[in-house]
Amino acid sequence: MEDYEVLVAFVTNVLFVTVLGWYLITNLQWYDYRLSRVILKHHKPHWHLLYFFIPLIAYYTTGKFFPIFFLFAVLPAIFIWHKRLDKKLVLTWRVKRFLILLISLVLFQDVLCTLKDACGIYGVFMPLAIAYIGSFMIEKFLFMTYKKEAKKKLLEMKDLQVVCITGSYGKTSIKNFVAQILSTKYKVHATPRSVNTLGGIMGDVNNNLKTDTEIYVCEAGARESGDIYDITTFIEPQVAVVGKVGEAHIEYFKTLDNIIATKLEIMQSPKLMRAFIHTSVTDEPHDKVTFFGDEVYDVNADLNGIGFKMKCENSTLDLHTDVLGEFQTMNIAVAVRVAKSFGMSDEEISNAVKTLEPVEHRLQMIKAGGKLILDDGYNGNIDGMLEGIRLCSLHDGRKVIVTPGLVESSDELNLKLINAINEVFHTVIVTGSLNAELFRKNLKVKNKIMLADKSNLTELLASQTKAGDIILFANDAPNFI
Repeated sequence: MEDYEVLVAFVTNVLFVTVLGWYLITNLQWYDYRLSRVILKHHKPHWHLLYFFIPLIAYYTTGKFFPIFFLFAVLPAIFIWHKRLDKKLVLTWRVKRFLILLISLVLFQDVLCTLKDACGIYGVFMPLAIAYIGSFMIEKFLFMTYKKEAKKKLLEMKDLQVVCITGSYGKTSIKNFVAQILSTKYKVHATPRSVNTLGGIMGDVNNNLKTDTEIYVCEAGARESGDIYDITTFIEPQVAVVGKVGEAHIEYFKTLDNIIATKLEIMQSPKLMRAFIHTSVTDEPHDKVTFFGDEVYDVNADLNGIGFKMKCENSTLDLHTDVLGEFQTMNIAVAVRVAKSFGMSDEEISNAVKTLEPVEHRLQMIKAGGKLILDDGYNGNIDGMLEGIRLCSLHDGRKVIVTPGLVESSDELNLKLINAINEVFHTVIVTGSLNAELFRKNLKVKNKIMLADKSNLTELLASQTKAGDIILFANDAPNFI
């Protein structure tokens, strides 16, 4: 092989392995760094064929012509794929460590093969496999180290009270409401955004939890049995909340009973003193459990906020908030119960509820250009989406909804959503392909628009809407889903 051919093969191999590694780590990041989910649970498995296996087959079959194929086919395809993603790879230290290890391995392999003149074609699988395994071992070691540090920090904060919140729906809202109410009297820290995995909580404890914090409010999520148990035995909450449970993530859990059993793992906290459990979860009595879900009445929920009454112990509270959505009364009500358990008075609680701020992207009202926007992009459950639709029905102007439908849910619930949309909206913009066929067949609105991705959504909304319209962003699924 001529020297220039060796150089071309060397450079092409390094770039090709790096590109495949970039694709691999992007998918791993989406699916919690679990290869089994990338392979078995991916929502667009044809991507693996287009961007991994076909280039790989071409590498081993096209010989000296592969550099041309790589330059004019593989690289442009991956570039366009990456550019169109609305949830691009985040260059965390974990990702950087993987890429550095991968590039180092492929360079070492290729230099060794070149010097020994032992490779007719450079390897691809070997550096990828070793980088994945090596990265897994490194992260496992670092995970245990970070966990030990975080646990030590928690143990040293002897007076710290921990509130842990789980459930299928509303756990982020409950967490924020609990934190906002308690923070009017105590030094409170809550897990940021939608951080709800063990790794995320460990990072929050190590990096953000101040040592003078009195109450730590934690959100716990799960994709499989044991996830809540791992979080619970790590943070050992004194107060537990299990919100409404339904068929969210049913494709992972298979049955509703499995979901309920996983959420109730929170009861295994060794320091548990009080638990507040929604009536949809269980009705089994327990000396530490207070059930909630039916204490709210006289609800008035419109585009100006919510007013409602609730029974709490021996008193009745008359509460008002600018937060939107009738379903939020349940989330606020359990936050009130948690606040009462920490000794806050009815007056303190009522005043705190008045100042509650909406959770970002959860029925958050925005006024722009004469248009009323309800940003409910982070709300992916049927009850919340139906409430968003009901609120839109109260608006006098034209009504527009942008939605991918329900994700990781059933056709039955999506049909329920579609029927509600048909009764209210003039224009429906369906984003993504996940539920596109179901919406295409069942939508009966005047104007329905199907978008494969959201790259042109801003321009589309500018042309399809006008001042006086209300626009509901109902759920938001990244385009890998």
